[in-house]
Amino acid sequence: MRVLEPFSLWRSSRVTDLFRRSTRFDTFGRRIRVRTALAAVSVLFVLSGAANAPQPPAAAPGEADPGVRPTRLIDRAEVRVSRVELQPGATRRAHTHDDVQYHLWIPVEGTLQLTIGSEAPVTATSGQAFFLKRGTSHGFRNAGTTPGAVLEIFVK
Repeated sequence: MRVLEPFSLWRSSRVTDLFRRSTRFDTFGRRIRVRTALAAVSVLFVLSGAANAPQPPAAAPGEADPGVRPTRLIDRAEVRVSRVELQPGATRRAHTHDDVQYHLWIPVEGTLQLTIGSEAPVTATSGQAFFLKRGTSHGFRNAGTTPGAVLEIFVK
């Protein structure tokens, strides 16, 4: 089996053909490219690589929440996606997002506890999803003994 390097993958015929087939024309005859399939593949590639990456060492000095490492994956006018990694026992203190309409909080790995508003903490595991509206106070912590991660998708 031949392993493709990242650059040679883009030059491979299947990916090139997919990109060529994504060319469309608008009502004025201008050429546009539909990149939905490539964008979806790219996001999955980034997320799968990030999930298998080695975990970072202890929190850097000056972090607001020690042991909590947010990484911005996408930041566009309409959507923002972040992966937040938490060391065992780390807590992301209660906060709100007033700059978005709503957001999805999706645990990826580890045993996490999510607190929404004044409700009791809920244990959240990989495969669940939580919906929060603008301004909803929430915080979370890694209740496990291994590093944890959550994916946050914000719709602006």
